[in-house]
Amino acid sequence: MEHCLVTMRTRGLIIAIDGPSGAGKSTVAKKVAKQLGYLYIDTGAMYRAVGLKALRSNVALDDSQQIIALARTARIDLKGSVEHYQVFLDDEEITRDIRDEAVSQAASKVSAISEVRKILVEAQQKMGASGSVVLEGRDIGTKVFPDADLKIFLDASEETRAERRFLENQQRGVHLSLGETIADMKERDQRDSRRADSPLVRANDAFHLDSSDKSIEEVVQVILRWVGEIRERNR
Repeated sequence: MEHCLVTMRTRGLIIAIDGPSGAGKSTVAKKVAKQLGYLYIDTGAMYRAVGLKALRSNVALDDSQQIIALARTARIDLKGSVEHYQVFLDDEEITRDIRDEAVSQAASKVSAISEVRKILVEAQQKMGASGSVVLEGRDIGTKVFPDADLKIFLDASEETRAERRFLENQQRGVHLSLGETIADMKERDQRDSRRADSPLVRANDAFHLDSSDKSIEEVVQVILRWVGEIRERNR
């Protein structure tokens, strides 16, 4: 199995978790960060914040120049512990608002704009530069931190991912049928994997971890084992 093991720095590790929608990235990344006492950075929340701002501003999602202007002026802050994670946009807490399905779709569209990605990637690199962080998204190991100490591509079968997203939607009060959820997921997968700038792909030196038949805790334990192996190699 290919994997990334690089020379240990004086700081803690940079752990990059990438993967498609519904693979469990957020839940796993939060638990890993908590176990290690690391900072958790939800990069997807930043794209969701820009998407929300576009929707609220009635800016067409295919109007690249207007979206870029919004991204440049947006003040996005990620605050709090893993248990009390908060997302702020222009000093307003939007933690719950960005989980709306319309915002999810908007985030996928604005993230395909190269200049928007450049703006947010620079912000993400500043956040994680000091190390001891767990970042999750779709291009962390390939674009944001290509030299991350540990890269993971977290995946699951399409059926499993759709079922997870369907249950999440129900819990959030989003009333999409399983069929509609599958269709939305396929559309987003295609958009994420086919975009010209930083498409969703597995980094060549990333661990591939299929969570289809694993519980969240089992996935977390696998990752913690890899972290332990890196630490041992670099003692």
